Amino acid sequence: MGISLKELLLAALFAGLTAVGAFIRIPFPVVPLTLHMFVVFLAGLYLGPKVGMFSQWAYLLLGLSGVPVFSGGGGVSYVLSPTFGYLLSYPFAAWIAGRIAYGGPPTLMRNLRASLSALLLVYLLGTLVLSLNLNFIAGKDVSPVRAIQIAVLPFIVPDMLKALAASLLALRLRAANGAGRP
Repeated sequence: MGISLKELLLAALFAGLTAVGAFIRIPFPVVPLTLHMFVVFLAGLYLGPKVGMFSQWAYLLLGLSGVPVFSGGGGVSYVLSPTFGYLLSYPFAAWIAGRIAYGGPPTLMRNLRASLSALLLVYLLGTLVLSLNLNFIAGKDVSPVRAIQIAVLPFIVPDMLKALAASLLALRLRAANGAGRP
């Protein structure tokens, strides 16, 4: 269950791409719109579950170690950020996307199902942590419905477009590599 040098390099590349995606953003209240999700989808869809997840753990640990790779900076104190649940979900989302995408022949529908399953996990964990943060750390009374209005509804269409774009790109990348692992 080791990881090859090529897989390690690809994981590092995708960790770096996730960091770049953090800084390509459109400001929204509380949670900015970034290209994180596009890279998380692509990591799982292209690299597969193990290497895709590893790439996102590398990104997360890099940011928590103090390197300012998150859209709001970095450091261990970031665990108290309202958006930390989204970041925490990335390794698991990449794993789910990769697991589903590599569960059969590469198709657009399989990739979309994989990306949307990953997105659902990100929304669940991210919104849960956001709600807990706002209610218990920020001291605001935010209902679960309000948390969804803040953290999910504004992002559904852009995230679905990112899922589609990542799904199409992953198909092309995998086809260029003989539909196998990179």
